Amino acid sequence: MNDILTLLKPRIWPITNYRVRKGQAGSIARLSFFGLIGFFFWGGIFAVAFRVLTYFKGIEEIGDILGYKLLSMILIVSFSLLVFSSILTALSKLYLSRDLLLVHSMPVSSYKVFISRWIDSTVESAWMVVIFTLPIFLSYGIVYRAGAFYYANMLLVLVPLAINASAISTLMVMVAVIIVPANRLKSIFILLGILFFVVVYLAIRLSRPELLVDPEVFDSAMVYITSLQTPSSPILPSTWAYDSFRAALAGGIGSALFNTALAWCFAGTMIFILAVVSDAVYFKGFSKTQAAAVRLFRNRTTNWSFLNFLPGPVKSFTIKEIKTFLRDQTQWSQLFLIAALVVIYVYNFKVLPIDKSPIKTIYLQNLFSFLNMGLALFVLTAISARFAYPAVSMEREAFWLVKTSPLSLKSFLWIKFFIYYLPLLILTEILIVSTNLLLNVTPFMMALSTITVFLLVPGIVAMGIGFGAAYPNFKAENPTQSVTNFGGLVFMIVGAGYIGAIILLEAGPVYNLFMADIRDNIITPGIWLWIVGSFSAVLVCSISAIILPMRFGASRLSKVRI
Repeated sequence: MNDILTLLKPRIWPITNYRVRKGQAGSIARLSFFGLIGFFFWGGIFAVAFRVLTYFKGIEEIGDILGYKLLSMILIVSFSLLVFSSILTALSKLYLSRDLLLVHSMPVSSYKVFISRWIDSTVESAWMVVIFTLPIFLSYGIVYRAGAFYYANMLLVLVPLAINASAISTLMVMVAVIIVPANRLKSIFILLGILFFVVVYLAIRLSRPELLVDPEVFDSAMVYITSLQTPSSPILPSTWAYDSFRAALAGGIGSALFNTALAWCFAGTMIFILAVVSDAVYFKGFSKTQAAAVRLFRNRTTNWSFLNFLPGPVKSFTIKEIKTFLRDQTQWSQLFLIAALVVIYVYNFKVLPIDKSPIKTIYLQNLFSFLNMGLALFVLTAISARFAYPAVSMEREAFWLVKTSPLSLKSFLWIKFFIYYLPLLILTEILIVSTNLLLNVTPFMMALSTITVFLLVPGIVAMGIGFGAAYPNFKAENPTQSVTNFGGLVFMIVGAGYIGAIILLEAGPVYNLFMADIRDNIITPGIWLWIVGSFSAVLVCSISAIILPMRFGASRLSKVRI
């Protein structure tokens, strides 16, 4: 046990010694800022859950059924997230972490190394899911007026749920690594996980679940109620957690303790199985991971002649960027998610019940089109945070090659900018044009939204590249996680503020132009001056949003020490 605690100390020390190491006022302010953001997000989840459960509670006959069904769905989704998160974390912690060679060279049994790493993996994969589901479970206790036992039992249930998910995932990983090396297995799991999520997401959305709240759809309410009462599989750990929660909410202490004890017994059994299996196969799988990877497909020569118009160094960096993106499965595999996002985004506008609204259709269509600009640009900001922001950090320790190359840092950043700008511009324009066609908007709104998006996309991408260059993380094992640092948060806030400012600048002029087009009103010279001034301000903001972040990023990046 002492050996396991010793192996865990490098993970514990940064937390216990944080105040000593990070005593500067700037670091404390940054931590407070992140804590405040997390608190507001946590409070928002609680407020939404409380409102929904209060509404369900007020529905006669089926209110409690809906509430308990929602609880069951939350636990199933949470368990699924824990399993998938644990698979990826276990692969990284047990087989792909950089310090494993040092750890395995120590005079410690391999199963002790495994146990310490598994504990670390379990905590890292579970803490966020547990923390951000707590407000939902707290709202259940308040709405259903549960006693003190419910809140104590809540923690007793969530801990074995996380342990069971981690144990099942780790066991799957250990068996799979014997067959497929871990470095390739991680890519396979990521791809399969994304494909599974896309298929499930599309299936759920295309089934139009919003019809469940439309009473005109049901021939019989009793059929609907009966379908909601269908029990879950009794062998799932999420079912034991659900049964324990439900019994605790109803005051059944005995039944709740039985299901909680069942979850803990299974957790203990899984830990024992993990220890036995790890002692037999863990080190063998780790050794296999260290062997050279064998390519499944031979490299094919690509003709890059279409880039001949670029100068030599610029062309070389452009080719390098494209190859790096295509070789990283964690990058290109997420294109499936983006494709699903586009399909669902467009489909949502197709099924909008505009004809049932008391507002005239032509007004509602063009109002949705205007608001859709902001929504599509917010989606673009999120995608830029995933792809454009980590682009500089993707260089990792090889950044010294960039800094010592004949290419200036400004040119380096502009190469990054154009590589992501063109695909993201095409994606956003597809979203805008396709949804406008479905809404059947006026030619004026079609032209306005298309031009506005064309002006704003380069600014948002430039912010992603610029802030990513200003706050890089070249030492991260996964550079895409750099968006979770201070710079990533600043990028999201500034990007959202930029989009909001443009929407506000255009709102008044667009309303006057639209109403003049519909009602054949005459626009006075004063209003024309306001319109020209507003759109000029939009143009100035768009140009500034491109230039200023790129200059800021280049300035900060030039001061980074290699």
